[in-house]
Amino acid sequence: MQEPTLVVMAGGLGSRYGGLKQIEKMTDTGEIIMDFSLYDAMMAGFTKAVFVIKPDTEEEMRKMIDDRAGKYFDVKYAKQALDDLPEGYKLPEGRTKPWGTAHAVMSARHAVDGPFVVINADDYYGPQAFQVIYQYMTGESGEKKQSGKYDFSMVAYELRNTITEHGSVARGICDVSEEGYLTDVTERTKIQRVHEDICFTEDAGKTWTKLEEDTPVSMNFWGFSRDMMDELWDAFPAFLDTALEEDPLGKEYFLPSVADALIKNGKAAVRVLSSPDRWHGVTYREDKESVKDALQSMKDKGLYPDKLWK
Repeated sequence: MQEPTLVVMAGGLGSRYGGLKQIEKMTDTGEIIMDFSLYDAMMAGFTKAVFVIKPDTEEEMRKMIDDRAGKYFDVKYAKQALDDLPEGYKLPEGRTKPWGTAHAVMSARHAVDGPFVVINADDYYGPQAFQVIYQYMTGESGEKKQSGKYDFSMVAYELRNTITEHGSVARGICDVSEEGYLTDVTERTKIQRVHEDICFTEDAGKTWTKLEEDTPVSMNFWGFSRDMMDELWDAFPAFLDTALEEDPLGKEYFLPSVADALIKNGKAAVRVLSSPDRWHGVTYREDKESVKDALQSMKDKGLYPDKLWK
């Protein structure tokens, strides 16, 4: 089977963080969170990577990648441009917010010619996640796959391992069948602890709905066949029609929503792979110190070398 390409979404604005968190240094030796994901991916077997970036951040991103992890990967860059729209559509006046995760992935469509794995640049996923998805996608796991549908996969995390103490997070809430396949994924954009419980709100905090601590959630760690690029592009006009009418400056095209639609119409089967690793990320600037401590602790335990790239 063709080796999967790692697609790294690194074009977000970092609005809640207050800056370009993708390249915020997190260790004394200058590593960023993405370095740990790339190291884990390399150790799992990945050799190709495409970085989806904002057009005006290419120079900064290359400084952090080309002479470091870039020495170990076949690297390409894809620019997530706001005006990358289907024929007949125009960028709404005043829109500065990226179109969302589905659009970010779609921005790499000209750089990906086979199966691919998607991750966020600013999330620490842990080594096991890369191992299980690489083994599944390359057939090394030996798992039987469904036929007649797109063969997709995703790594799910327990909700309790993915929240921050400093505010809300967005997560894809997953329902999984007894056979281990995703049956439903719903994007919840505001999840946080309320007293002792983890809850989400859809009305700016007027009401809260409790979620179980072990609820499986998507952290945008997906494995797709190349067909997903075509599906994302084909579904984009319908999203735009709604977005331009309801919220032209803010509505986002979410990757889990497209995957969910393909599941519902019987075109895709998504195998859910699990990881016991704890997520670490810098949703807010207050998260930085705890993430730095966690990464250094893993180095101290020998889970990572003192300097990842030599």
